[in-house]
Amino acid sequence: MGRYTGPKERLSRREGVNLHLKGARSFSEKAGINRKPFAPGQHGAKRRVRLSNFGLQLRQKQKVKRIYGVRERQFKNLYKKANRIARVQNSDKGLELLRLLETRLDNIVYLLGLAPSRSAARQYVTHKHVEVNGKVLNIPSHNLKVGDKVSIKHPKLVPAEKLFETPIWLSQSKQTGEVLDMPSRDMIDDGIKENLIIEFYSR
Repeated sequence: MGRYTGPKERLSRREGVNLHLKGARSFSEKAGINRKPFAPGQHGAKRRVRLSNFGLQLRQKQKVKRIYGVRERQFKNLYKKANRIARVQNSDKGLELLRLLETRLDNIVYLLGLAPSRSAARQYVTHKHVEVNGKVLNIPSHNLKVGDKVSIKHPKLVPAEKLFETPIWLSQSKQTGEVLDMPSRDMIDDGIKENLIIEFYSR
């Protein structure tokens, strides 16, 4: 299945939480989840389904995939990579998965406030508007390391206002930013239950 091109706020309503897929609109009262706080579809406002354990795991996986804009094959490969890293470093598999997602180039461009949304950040990267350590890099899934510096070539692309704080593991100044450290679990979205994703792929 290819890239999703339908209404983005429908995805937030399906997951029941604001996934912030529409830039500034997602932070306003006009956000779809605020106007229609129920699942999309003809019976969305009436239907209340109790999910099984599998259903909870599936919904959590789908939510995280949609937050970061990752397809199923990419996501499964990230799980396998996180599993290998966890074995070598004797660390937590769930944390390694979240770190791989958080340190993607497109996600860091968004977190630094250099793009209004993750999808816009991904477009900036593929259109060669982003430089890493002074060199153009057009791979949105590239994982950055501590010390890597990110900048936007055209300042006019940077949103005039940033609607959220920059994470403490990143530093940001105008149209540039730097990775100061790898994020710990308490620096990543509390709403993500990575243990359910690990259980889903461990079946």
